[in-house]
Amino acid sequence: MTSSESELRRAHLLRTAGFWLVAGGGLILFLYVFSSVLLPFLAGMALAYFLDPIADRLEKLGMSRLLATIFILIVCVLALIVALMVLIPVLTNQLVDFAARLPEYLAQLHARIISFDPEWFERELGVKPGTLQDGVASLLSQGTGFITGLFASLWSSGLAIVNLVSLFVVTPVVAFYLLLDWDRMVAHVDSLVPRNHLNDVRQIARDINLATAGFVRGQGTLCLILGIYYATGLTLVGLNFGLLIGLFAGLISFIPYVGSLVGLGLAVSVAIVQFWPDWFWVVAVMAVFFSGQFIEGNILQPKLVGKSVGLHPVWLMFALFAFGYLFGFVGLLIAVPAAAAVAVLVRFAIGRYLESPLYSGQAQRAGDLEHQ
Repeated sequence: MTSSESELRRAHLLRTAGFWLVAGGGLILFLYVFSSVLLPFLAGMALAYFLDPIADRLEKLGMSRLLATIFILIVCVLALIVALMVLIPVLTNQLVDFAARLPEYLAQLHARIISFDPEWFERELGVKPGTLQDGVASLLSQGTGFITGLFASLWSSGLAIVNLVSLFVVTPVVAFYLLLDWDRMVAHVDSLVPRNHLNDVRQIARDINLATAGFVRGQGTLCLILGIYYATGLTLVGLNFGLLIGLFAGLISFIPYVGSLVGLGLAVSVAIVQFWPDWFWVVAVMAVFFSGQFIEGNILQPKLVGKSVGLHPVWLMFALFAFGYLFGFVGLLIAVPAAAAVAVLVRFAIGRYLESPLYSGQAQRAGDLEHQ
């Protein structure tokens, strides 16, 4: 490769990188400015993306795209209405009751913990009783602040979610039109890709779709199953607020390890207050979560999500927290595809680097030959 060709290639790479940096910055600015009104549109897009494989299968069975779209959305709306009519009153009552009894539960939990023989802690562990009580009080205070902040955040997000005008009116309309035109939109975007980069762009898009679909569809189904399992198990055990705690723990399990840990902490704390001093039921509550984790790790995760997602748990947690902090609930909707896109692009860039003369040293040898 001559020096002029090298300069042209370097200039092309710089222009390409500059374009994508400007495009990425513009997208971030757009999301930041319009984050308060994007929720129903992104929710509709996510719903259409989630349901597109079902529409494709119905088309293969002989339905037209229009009829398949109408059928799917009617079924989804009816299922949502039935679920809301059955679950919302029960969950609302449990949530109100839980919030009202939270101070009493915390006081009783504090009393239960410090009622253990403090001299045993000092004798065996070297922890003084006063220090133990102060530590327990501080821990419960911090835990209360975390739980209160978490519920407040969910409630503030929930106010946006249950906005009847935006979510239950705009979102189905957006989902309907996007689901109806999904294949045509994908084909149109594909037609705009520069032909000399078509194979690379298609491969990147397939990898991003595989990672996003694997997580959104697989992990979404997993969270729903876990929520039903936890809620059923805790209710059968007889735990107060078992339905609320179980569904909450399952639905936030999309954040790796956080859902199970938060749910376990809440359930065990309530069980200690409710069943004291009968430890059998406390162990039964713990068994519900441990068995749920076993089922998730050995059955649900391999079957529903698999190894094709390619999203490291740490990277996923960072993306969820970062996008949630920057853009609120809208950020949570775009965190997974954004994390998948970045991971795929990084792997693609590393692959190209490993194939390049820069990695093999051929570029340096070519430069030395030119100087000679």
